[in-house]
Amino acid sequence: MESVDLHELPPMEVIFGQSPLMAVAREKLERVAETTVPVLLQGESGTGKDIFAKLLHTYSNRAKGAWVKVACPAIPHSLIESELFGYEKGAFTGAYATKRGRVELAHMGTLFLDEIGDLDLSVQAKLLQMLQDGSFMRVGGQESRRVNTRLVSAASVNLRQRAEEGSFRRDFFFRINAVTIDLPPLRQRTADLPMLIDYFLERHAKIFRCIPKPLSREMTRLMQRYEWPGNIRQLENMIRSYILIGSEEALTAELAPSFPSSPARLNTDLDLAKPVSLKEITRAATQELERQIILKVLEANNWSRRKTAKWLDISYRSLLYKLQETQGRGLAEALPKESKALGSRRAPK
Repeated sequence: MESVDLHELPPMEVIFGQSPLMAVAREKLERVAETTVPVLLQGESGTGKDIFAKLLHTYSNRAKGAWVKVACPAIPHSLIESELFGYEKGAFTGAYATKRGRVELAHMGTLFLDEIGDLDLSVQAKLLQMLQDGSFMRVGGQESRRVNTRLVSAASVNLRQRAEEGSFRRDFFFRINAVTIDLPPLRQRTADLPMLIDYFLERHAKIFRCIPKPLSREMTRLMQRYEWPGNIRQLENMIRSYILIGSEEALTAELAPSFPSSPARLNTDLDLAKPVSLKEITRAATQELERQIILKVLEANNWSRRKTAKWLDISYRSLLYKLQETQGRGLAEALPKESKALGSRRAPK
């Protein structure tokens, strides 16, 4: 059993930010926190489902009761039933004493099942019975027991789709999602990035007892254009690395695979009715790749040519030359007016 301390959680303004999607999630949380209805938290891995589950417990009338978390993927399928429902002495080899399960430990409190989609169908059926009438039976037991617990579940997969496919019980799905709270991925709330970055900088600076340099505005802009496949968890890990290493290069290295060096797929359709020049095709492909990279970095740096040259590790003169050279390939048409003007000037010699 654990207890939840609000002081260990991020401030509310950091958790919810300014995103309209998070405002919807917050409204749902506040409406259902004091009820006993089961809640399903849906969202990609790293979006903060664990924090939301703790808030649901803390703001409920069960806050003084037990907070019991079960990370379903971390428990082998052969052990999950006995972990949840406990077992009687002699129920199986090694059961030398009776043991209460997580369900019993959460009596009058909150049971949080993280990644509930990993549960076997047989375990889902037993949990369904517990949700319907509050009764269950220990492994190897003969008598039914009763429990009063509030179930909060979390999933990073689409449980509705799983239910339609038959890999998740439909009746169990509809029982656990009396209310569903969807948590948006970080890429859909990038306006909250500066606040999250400041929070993680301050938090880990205290842990490592150091004073890190604030991130540059250019780096923050670049991070706001990143896809964040690992969401907030990935952001925290990156900030931790930055504090330990003390250089923005650590961040750039992790952002590099997705930005700016991931341009649209190049067209490789060829007219083979006549001989082709590999040299010319390769040169054209290289120029197109270079054009897309320059455009992305320009936009990320608010169309500042000097900052862009610094980011690309080339001289300002070289950048001006490349911009003039690529004018005929559509780069100039994509630039704002103040940047188009450079096309009419020759690069300094």
